[in-house]
Amino acid sequence: MFARVDKTRMIAQSEALPGRAVAIKTAPTHAVNGAPIYPPFPAGVEEAVFGMGCFWGAERKFWQAPGVVSTAVGYAGGYTPNPTYEEVCSGRTGHTEVVRMWFDPAKVSYGSLLKLFFENHDPTQGMRQGGDVGTQYRSAIYTTTPAQAEQAAAARDAYAASLAKAGFGAITTELCSAPAFYYAEDYHQQYLHKNPNGYCGLGGTGVACTIGVGVPS
Repeated sequence: MFARVDKTRMIAQSEALPGRAVAIKTAPTHAVNGAPIYPPFPAGVEEAVFGMGCFWGAERKFWQAPGVVSTAVGYAGGYTPNPTYEEVCSGRTGHTEVVRMWFDPAKVSYGSLLKLFFENHDPTQGMRQGGDVGTQYRSAIYTTTPAQAEQAAAARDAYAASLAKAGFGAITTELCSAPAFYYAEDYHQQYLHKNPNGYCGLGGTGVACTIGVGVPS
């Protein structure tokens, strides 16, 4: 169905699958807490987007965090509009698997979410997480405000120093303004709630992330 590509190499836009104009349909509400998974959200609620390998375990980590209002999983950082999971897995969309979340900054800081992000995967592995190999598993922080961008860069640099002391290589996390987000199929949403014994590849380095100078905790 798909031409073979090196899944560890980011494709060029000219190589991307065409995708489709119609968005993939999902349930409108969160299977765990009943919150909407589509905006708009109330004033004061902020959005964050993280990629840290397979999005099943990553989403559960964030929906369990106090102050996170809602979560959804999907695809971002690539070229193909409204891709299917199979297309993303082919390596021909350029997307990585991400968790999109909305949080109340009065109850949880963005710095705390960054700490969860860095400590629960290995951000030095490039186009993989553990045994999950391919561009869809790359580490990514997609920021939605200038303040997030500043905090994320400071946290990344501080954590890089801690990782280096522990013998790890350079951080490969992609850091940029949030690109288009495409919702994953409904069965992926809150997958580990629907399938409690399902696969979770989430795992960190064991190195604590101390939020850097100028980054609120």
